[in-house]
This record gives sequence, C-alpha cells and structure tokens, in this order.
Amino acid sequence: MAEMPDSHPEDSGRNPRRAGQGAPNATATGENSCPETPKLMEAVVERGNMTVALRRVEGNKGAAGINGMTVEELRPYLKEHWPRIREELLKGEYRPTPVRTVEIPKPGDKGTRELGIPTVLDRLIQQALHQVLTGIFDPDFSESSYGFRPGRSAHQAVLQARAYVAEGKRWVVDIDLEKFFDRVNHDVLMARVARKVKDKRVLKLIRRYLQAGAMLGGVVSPRVEGTPQGGPLSPLLSNILLDELDKELERRGHRFVRYADDCNVYVRSCIAGERVLASLTRFLQKRLRLKVNEEKSAVDRPWRRTFLGYSMTWHGVPRLKVAGSSVARLKGKLRELFRQGRGRKLHRAIADLAPLLRGWMQYFRLAQTKGIFEELDGWLRRRLRCLLWRQWKRRYTRAKNLMRRGLEEKQAWRSASNGRGPWWNSGASHMNHAFPKDFFDRLGLVSLSHHWRRLQCTA
Repeated sequence: MAEMPDSHPEDSGRNPRRAGQGAPNATATGENSCPETPKLMEAVVERGNMTVALRRVEGNKGAAGINGMTVEELRPYLKEHWPRIREELLKGEYRPTPVRTVEIPKPGDKGTRELGIPTVLDRLIQQALHQVLTGIFDPDFSESSYGFRPGRSAHQAVLQARAYVAEGKRWVVDIDLEKFFDRVNHDVLMARVARKVKDKRVLKLIRRYLQAGAMLGGVVSPRVEGTPQGGPLSPLLSNILLDELDKELERRGHRFVRYADDCNVYVRSCIAGERVLASLTRFLQKRLRLKVNEEKSAVDRPWRRTFLGYSMTWHGVPRLKVAGSSVARLKGKLRELFRQGRGRKLHRAIADLAPLLRGWMQYFRLAQTKGIFEELDGWLRRRLRCLLWRQWKRRYTRAKNLMRRGLEEKQAWRSASNGRGPWWNSGASHMNHAFPKDFFDRLGLVSLSHHWRRLQCTA
C-alpha cells in the first residue's frame, strides 16, 4: 500500500496491564534514535515504524471497536485509505473514534471495571505513537519502575521487593490509587508529556485520544478525565504521569517498587510507614490530583499484603509464596471450567485445563514454598473425581464403574448407595482407591507440584 507497511497495535481485549508491553524503545529507523520532537509526527508515520506497529496489531488480534472492523480487515482498509489517514495525521487533523466500553469483572468478586476497546485503526496509530514515545521517555524512567517497560517484568519487581524485606525493611507502605485509570487529570498528564514532546500535532492527537469518549449501550459519553484501559498508549501515559511519584520517592531516599499503579514503599518501622503514607497522600493529591484509596492502602507487614499476586513468609530470610487471593482466583476460574465441562469425557476436560494450569505455574514459578502446589494438585484430582461421580448419576452405574476400577462388589454397592453428595464422594476412600494419582498422571493432568520441583532444580 502507498507509503505504508507491508503489513501488527495491541490487543485491546487483553488485561490493560499488558497492552503495549514489549514495544520497541525507539522507532524502526534506529534502535537508539530519538527524533527531534518538533518533527515527531513524521517519525510516527514513517514506513518502518508503521510496519512494526501493524505487525503487532495483527499478532495480538483483539476485538473490534465500535465500527466493527476486525484485525483481518485492517490491512485491506489501509491499502485504500492510508494516504488520506497519513495526510490527516501530518496536518494535525486526524480525529480518533470513541472506544467501545465493556465491563470486565475484577478479581475476587470486587465488582467490575471498564475496558475501552479502540478501533483497530486507532490501535495501529496508538501503537505507532507508543513506539516513538517510548524511545523518548523510557530512558529517564526510574530504575524502581517495572510495569510495561522494555526488558522489565513483574517478576523483577517481586524479586526486588523481597530483596528490600531481606535487607531489614520489614514494613511496607502499600499505596492503592483510587480508580487510577479513570481519574487521571488530562491537563496534569499533558503538561508532563509536553516537557519532552514539542510537536503540537502529537500533543493534540494524544489529547484527542484522551477525550475521544466511550460508547456503552449505544450511547457515546464524552471523557473529561481518565485514560481508557485497553489501548497501547495507556500504560505508557500512566508511567509518564507516575514517574513524578518515582522521582519524589528517589529524592527522599526511599526503597520502593512500582508496577503501573501498584506502588510499595519499604521502611524499617510502622511509625516511619505511617509518616510516609500521610506525606505521599498529600503529594499525590496536590501535585498529580490523584486520590489514595484509604480503605485499601495500608502500612503493614509484607507477609500480610499481596504484591502482583505474591506474598512472603515472615520468619528468617523471607521467601516468596503464592498469595491466598491468587489461589482463590485460580480456583474460581477452574470451577467455571468444570461447570462448562460436566458432560465432557474426562480426558477432554483434563486437556482443557492444561493451558490455564501451565500459564499459572509459569507466572508463579518464583514461589519458594511447595505446600500450596501440592494442595492444589489434590484439589484438582478431587474436582475431577467429582465430575465423574456426577456423570454416573444412577446408583447402578456408580456401582458398576467402581467395580471396574477394582472395588469389591459389596464395597462398590455400599459406596454407590451412601446417599452423600458428589463432593463428599469425590473425597471418600472408594473414589481415591478407584482413581488414584497415577490414573490422572497417565491421562496427562498437569501436576503443579511436579512443575514447581522441576523449576526449582533448573533455577
């Protein structure tokens, strides 16, 4: 297509904390190039930069925006319309389309949050902006900021948090920003962007994305504050705004870890922590116009708090462990899969569990305590035995199947006729005898404790 990629922006249907992750540090024209900001829009629409952006959009797929255009339809559309769109961008005349708003549940049945899904064209343009702006802003971000930055990860943040506790800073100031993405003040944010971006066309385009509005239930509502979660640009803008918090913490000499809007400051005493929380609450309100959620923020022991899904042990040298809330969320997802698969063959149900279990284990591979993985393995096997008991339904079927699995006839009939519910029977000795651990191993059930031991050996 004319002046444009062969041609992938980010998956707006994904967790907002991942949108834009892994973008290049600079434009496609040079690894460390940082274009003169008065001509920044030319760098954004440059062919190489747009090619990288388009490939990211196509690779991440994602849902359609309010115009219904899919990722697969983007390339043919660009072949026809890119010259006009490029010209509008260069003249500062391009106007984004409102995002499509969907509500997704928060972890732990804590209500819902709004996710804004841009059109695939706007995802492309946002991704192209993200790639150029990252090269300008990221080099000056704090070493203690880990969220949505090239070469940085949640695991690095968790390990750094543990290191601070191991140093003796055994109190944490856990700061929760109230509805951060919904409450970002546009003027405050744009002032921070304008410190390094002098191209008025780029500044105008970013503000238009912030104010593009959202469609929910067929009605478009204007946006006067906040940066919609779901687009590739949102995580970078949040880092630009919160970098001022990072710099203030560095100026004060604090040890802290920030991942997006999750910020933990590690101190040596409760009194010091209370003082830090009070002063940071004032700083955020006055300088950044952000409100600290007083109910969720706290000064506490690190082992009584959760950070990025992990917690710690309290005695001796702190060790990482899976937080209880993370285990509860996993069980909730697994229960839903079991409900969906009540009529499926057992081997199919086990196959459906595998991607979720492997992905969960990969994220929590840093955990240093094995007990929770063994407990989850046992819980999973019991859930599968419960699935079988439900499928058998009749007493005759249950007795015959138990006999096929090696139980004596008298015991099989007594077990099949006990009048207890499926969950009780799934934990009873007759089902454990009929379907032991090695039975599920042969069917390919992912063992979390086995994966944990293997990861410990290779660490």
